Amino acid sequence: MLIALQQRPEEIQRFRNAPWPFQRTFKTPLKDLNRFVSSLLAPFSLDNGVLSTDEVVFEPKNLLRELASGSGPSTNDRYEFIIRAAGQTEIARLLEAALGDWVDFVFVPTPELFAIYADHDEFTTLYSDDESRLIRLASALEKAGFEPVATYVRESSGDKWR
Repeated sequence: MLIALQQRPEEIQRFRNAPWPFQRTFKTPLKDLNRFVSSLLAPFSLDNGVLSTDEVVFEPKNLLRELASGSGPSTNDRYEFIIRAAGQTEIARLLEAALGDWVDFVFVPTPELFAIYADHDEFTTLYSDDESRLIRLASALEKAGFEPVATYVRESSGDKWR
């Protein structure tokens, strides 16, 4: 089930205040999102996840469609979303929808094994507080044929990401 929240939950705030130190960035494969998300989530058994948008460049049709599909209540603000997804299937649906729209967002699952920051410039940055976990995750994506952006380092200062 997808649930629109009114406030950023604690896990999003913790990550925004202190992003995990290890990161790898990939080009977001807009024409292969299902396989990208499946490859990303495959090693994990996640209970739920929270997505919080930073910027919405164009109308987020995919996110709006997912919220309106009867899975959960819609938000009143079309340009700020905080959405909790329960279960692996709903997490995959939420990530595919968000990656397919031109939005900047943070995603943190439970358990907090990794985090994602994706942007409308089609970069998806994976974070972890465990370097070996991040290497395994990035290696799996590379073996699946997804393109890393080796020289890209995302920086944050408070709530601002570049």
